[in-house]
Amino acid sequence: MPASKTMSAQVRDQLIELLRARNLTAGDRFPTEAEIAEMCNVGRSTAREALKLLEQDGIVLAERGRGRFLSSLGTLQVERPITRFESTTSMLESLGYEAKTMVLSATEAPPDEVERETLGLSETDAVIRLERLRSRDDEPLMYSVETLPRDCIPGPVKHVNWAGSLTDLLAAQGQLMVSSAARIQACDLPPEVQETYHLNGYGPWLLIGETVVTTTGRPILRSQNYHRGSLFAFHVLRR
Repeated sequence: MPASKTMSAQVRDQLIELLRARNLTAGDRFPTEAEIAEMCNVGRSTAREALKLLEQDGIVLAERGRGRFLSSLGTLQVERPITRFESTTSMLESLGYEAKTMVLSATEAPPDEVERETLGLSETDAVIRLERLRSRDDEPLMYSVETLPRDCIPGPVKHVNWAGSLTDLLAAQGQLMVSSAARIQACDLPPEVQETYHLNGYGPWLLIGETVVTTTGRPILRSQNYHRGSLFAFHVLRR
């Protein structure tokens, strides 16, 4: 798993895989903190945090005096759940895409009004705007525009390898991204983007616009990711 993912999140994912392997049904008793700590070779505090994540997702229900049990929601298996936060790099790898990332631009500039509001910046702050295109064998997969506060990345912008995972890059600077507020819609790429990068005729695209926060609650990234509508699907559990 990516090094940037918290240990409790890794344990949560291991437990979800365990549910699938054991074919548990709604109402089945869930392992205790002590059992999870032993199974996953982690401390009790990490096991406790992993259980909290499962409870927040509605997968596990805690009943006072009785223990924890698998919910009816936990028995549903959903491919690419939109509610699960993950880096774009991890998502593409898990889908089997060996994607190549082309950095179209990486610039330093003052934030616009939307960036100031979403990232909690002032007019005197600066941002890094990153424009990238991910493709497979010259076939476009994703076009993205991402903005992050300038102060979260040290050194000159041109000295940074922007082709890799932003999640890993920010984690290396102590900025661990854990969740986001996202909006998804079907749309076409802006006309100037289609013309500049020869992306005509590939729509409609699924645009996921999101603001990502760190473990401290700091808004650290504003992203506009356009996914090829014919190649990507995101599913939702409703409750």
